[in-house]
Amino acid sequence: MTLFRRILVPHDFSEHATRALTLATDLARRHGGRIVVLHVITPFHPVAALPEETIAWVPDGDLVAGERRHLEALIARTVKGPKAPAVACKVEIGDPYARIVDAARQADCVVMATAGRTGVSHLLIGSVAEKVVRHSPVPVLTLRPARARAARAPGRAGAKRKARRTAHRT
Repeated sequence: MTLFRRILVPHDFSEHATRALTLATDLARRHGGRIVVLHVITPFHPVAALPEETIAWVPDGDLVAGERRHLEALIARTVKGPKAPAVACKVEIGDPYARIVDAARQADCVVMATAGRTGVSHLLIGSVAEKVVRHSPVPVLTLRPARARAARAPGRAGAKRKARRTAHRT
């Protein structure tokens, strides 16, 4: 199977993105694949009084180099052990969604975490993962944050309470 031979893992230094990297590592290890970990730095657009004054602050090379070292250290801690897959590290500047979709053109699949936003925050902020899923040229495996999965899972605590109530009645 070639689906897991070239895996792209977008990473934003969040705990759930590291979980996605761990899963991608296992998939690459099992299928003899390799991983590209991509971190995208978003340029800052300050609010200006007039539209003509709009400028974008683009991070300098020192920031990019620092983020790259941080990402390389995280990869070294996460991707290890016997038969660890080859990993390439990329740090780019731009719109995360656009950079991820561009990088996906060189991959067989994307493994990424979602931020788990819902409601108004999802509506206002949007979802990079959702845009990637809609526009990626390759399959995308998304992982929800643990707290979002727990909230959606059938109530284990509720089931235990119900079992205790039932046990007390008999």
